[in-house]
Amino acid sequence: MLTNKTVILGITGSIAAYKAADIASKLTQAGAKVEVVMTEPATKFIAPLTMHSITGRAVVTDMFDLASQHTIEHIALGGAADVMVIAPATASLIAKAAVGIADDMVTLTVLATKAPVIVAPAMDVNMFANPVTQENLAKLKARGFIIVDPEYGRLASGKVGWGRLADVDKIIGTIKQVLGRSGDLAGKRLVVTAGGTQEPIDPARHIGNRSSGKMGYAIAEAARDRGAEVKLVAAPTSLPQPAGVEVIRVRTTVEMKSAVAKAVAKADALIMAAAVTDYQPRTTARAKIKKATPGLTLELVRTPDILGEVKGNFLKVGFAAESEDIVVNAKKKLQNKQLDLIVANDITDKKGGFGVDTNKVTIISRDGKVEKLPLLTKREVADRILDRVVGMLGKKK
Repeated sequence: MLTNKTVILGITGSIAAYKAADIASKLTQAGAKVEVVMTEPATKFIAPLTMHSITGRAVVTDMFDLASQHTIEHIALGGAADVMVIAPATASLIAKAAVGIADDMVTLTVLATKAPVIVAPAMDVNMFANPVTQENLAKLKARGFIIVDPEYGRLASGKVGWGRLADVDKIIGTIKQVLGRSGDLAGKRLVVTAGGTQEPIDPARHIGNRSSGKMGYAIAEAARDRGAEVKLVAAPTSLPQPAGVEVIRVRTTVEMKSAVAKAVAKADALIMAAAVTDYQPRTTARAKIKKATPGLTLELVRTPDILGEVKGNFLKVGFAAESEDIVVNAKKKLQNKQLDLIVANDITDKKGGFGVDTNKVTIISRDGKVEKLPLLTKREVADRILDRVVGMLGKKK
């Protein structure tokens, strides 16, 4: 996704400028060519040498440095860029960009590039809330700029409110989303489920499973990076919300079934990576059950079969978490639920089970093709699954 892509990173004079080093480092590690452009005030917060050391590339700061030909540097950079991201973006930078003023290397490059421009504001809460700032952001949005909204939290002034620079991973996720607009899933709508559903026993306890949601989230992010419009129906998980993905949060199997039924209305594919709890208590106690007796008997009933019951003209991809007879049981599930594809994994494998970043799966299609994959990261598994989805959607045409 980021390999050999040219990303211009514009840095302006905000105390959050130090976070630009993390952005540059992660982009560089992912294979991107990061060209850093800084305003003069930005150099007071973070040294150009730091950014040069991280990216291995010259840092552009002075629009009048004839020796280094920076008078035309913004033209060259703007033409070479695949995407430009300004992080952090001050209120001053946003104001100048909104009216087309170019009096520093960042604003000059903004005007010189035809690449998509991502703006990540960072400023004091009052400055961000000011109607002028909001009007300027609205102008940029209307012109096609992508705004990564700031977060709520404690600011440098000591105040608490909206204005903190967005999380670095959210900014990078937005970059990936923008770069993936022309990917092989562009124009496609995918619904992905993730996490483990929870069935309440009482207000304090539930029946659940050990799913972390990592596999489903990896699929959602991979689909986003390939240009898809993604809806992620997520059971409780500690994972951060992926940038550029619509997340629909649910808790129980019944809630997930309802959310999936609505989400697939115009979907091209449903990838059911969630670990749905198979049983739920027949009744749920309204108050917390006290430890008055040495034992507790629960009557359990089956939860709805989401994948088996959902209807529509879309590809259906399921998962089979098995502890024995992996392929045999997965094939039965594929047939019983009338799936197009099923992904089976051995939950007894500590390197490929719940809660880890890797998975070892077998992909089985309706035509009987069985593909056993080696141990891969869950993101790599996600892309292998989506490779198959892309091929099947192509045949469906």
